[in-house]
Amino acid sequence: MNSFRFTNFLTSNIEIDQAMIEHIVQKCVTKIVEKGTFLLQQGDICQHTFFVEHGLLRQFSIDSKGKEHIIQFAPENWFISDRGSQYFKQPSSYFIQALEDTTVLLLDEAFILHLSKVSPAFLEFNNKLLHNHILHLQTRITQLLSATAEERYLHFIKMYPDILWRVPQTLVASYLGITPESLSRVRKELAQKQK
Repeated sequence: MNSFRFTNFLTSNIEIDQAMIEHIVQKCVTKIVEKGTFLLQQGDICQHTFFVEHGLLRQFSIDSKGKEHIIQFAPENWFISDRGSQYFKQPSSYFIQALEDTTVLLLDEAFILHLSKVSPAFLEFNNKLLHNHILHLQTRITQLLSATAEERYLHFIKMYPDILWRVPQTLVASYLGITPESLSRVRKELAQKQK
């Protein structure tokens, strides 16, 4: 299957020969998954980084009381993985699930290493992506520890501008670490401020 989005994503972010990228990307596996399908289950070792060509994924954990905690959403042109499980070969603490019918490209460590060897520009870009991921996680931790529900919601809108229209309010509340009732209250208060 032609992985246009991923090829286009790479060539628009780094200076790299498009013909070479197309040749390398042809060796990657593209998978079409139905809404509700799990790409990773808790306890499994994560084998891939997933690039979302079309659709929407979420990464979440379930605590001992059965409550879900969404760590990340991944819409089009986003990467998602359990990096700790993938790198250290440890059982994952997370699930990765399709929230819509989704097309993903499965990137394994061998692919990333090969592309890094043939393209120093990709190596630099991948390093930037990893640091951006760390920055995102640090910001997320700070938000959960010290930001108000309103501040978290506004940050969410900035990070995921179209997710509000694609997922139920309960999933947004889970990501924010608040109840759906609290989210409704925050949205109502913000609407009143804008009048």
